[in-house]
Amino acid sequence: MPYTLLDPSSAIAMPWKNGGGSTLELAICPAGASLDDFDWRISSASVASSGAFSRFPGIDRSLVVLAGKGLHLQRENGRRETLSGDGTIAVFGGEEAISAQLQDGPITDLNLMTRRGAWTHDLQALRLQGEQLVENDAEVLLLWNAAQTAIRVDAGGVLHDIAAGNGLLVENEPGPLHLQSQRPALLYLGRLKARCR
Repeated sequence: MPYTLLDPSSAIAMPWKNGGGSTLELAICPAGASLDDFDWRISSASVASSGAFSRFPGIDRSLVVLAGKGLHLQRENGRRETLSGDGTIAVFGGEEAISAQLQDGPITDLNLMTRRGAWTHDLQALRLQGEQLVENDAEVLLLWNAAQTAIRVDAGGVLHDIAAGNGLLVENEPGPLHLQSQRPALLYLGRLKARCR
């Protein structure tokens, strides 16, 4: 199926690689892959305490905060970065030593990972109100609705309603997507592309 709705309520819960918490696995390729051999992975975690990130050598990561006050990241180079639910995105290598400190209580995040050398990805925040056209030129396109209202997607005349806090995965189906929201909405677009082999 080229279109898959991603609903956290039906996702698989599994422990973090470092054992410090749990995460919801929303999608993974290839199907049934482990944390050591996936090509790409989309997940969402509830973070209830500060601590170190799991290490994923050879993996490129993008991370956003979906709910909660925010998260302070202490990067390996000493730089401090703050993520909140306003569309800010952290991009880093999975082998980097990063510690996270909660700003004021638990948060929920969205995590997009691709295996370096096999896949690339780009994650961007899109503020939507009314109608907007998005061109899909990726093998895999992630649309994640971070708003409190549903978003409608028209893909070649096929309508998909993405509920608040849910996503849509479009695989091997390039072409224009018509997005519509009755109220101001924040949408994350993740474009995943396989490198030439």
